[in-house]
Amino acid sequence: MSTRTFVVSVSLLIMVALFVTVLFGADMFSGTWKLNTAKSTFSPGPVPKEGIGKIQAVDNGLNVVLDGVNASGQKTHTEYTMKFDGKDYPSKSTLDGKPNPNGDIMVSGKKIDDYSYETTAKLKGKVLGTSKTVVSKDGKTATVTQTGTTTEGKPVNNKIIIEKQ
Repeated sequence: MSTRTFVVSVSLLIMVALFVTVLFGADMFSGTWKLNTAKSTFSPGPVPKEGIGKIQAVDNGLNVVLDGVNASGQKTHTEYTMKFDGKDYPSKSTLDGKPNPNGDIMVSGKKIDDYSYETTAKLKGKVLGTSKTVVSKDGKTATVTQTGTTTEGKPVNNKIIIEKQ
C-alpha cells in the first residue's frame, strides 16, 4: 500500500473515529457533521478537501455514513454500523464509486468518559492507528487526535476538527 493510499485510508478512518466519538455520548450528537480542514492538521498529509458525516445513534452504538473528497480529488464514501463493546466491526469504503482496496477497515471503540473515547482501526488484522476523541462541552465541535504509522513506518499524527451543522 502506498503512503498516499495509507494516508487517505487513515484520514477516512480518523473522520470515522471522530464521528463515532461524537455520537457515543448521547443521541443529541446525532446529525450532520462537517470536517473543518482549516483547523485540522494531517501529518504527514495529504489533507482531504472536504468531509461530511451523517450519524444516527443505534442501540449502544451508531450508524455512520461519511462522504468526502480526498486530496487527489476522488470522491470518498464510507459506511458502517458499530456497537461500543470493544469488538471489531467492518466498514465499507469506495473511491469514485469503486471499491477501495484499502478501505475495508475494522473499527473498535471504548468509552473513556462522557466526553472522550478511544478508537482503534485495523486493516487486514494490523493496527493502523488509535484515535482519542474529545467532544466539547457544548456538543458543537469535537477534536480527534490520531496516531499511528504508515506502511513504511513513518509516524502519523493528525488533529481533526469537526463541527455540527
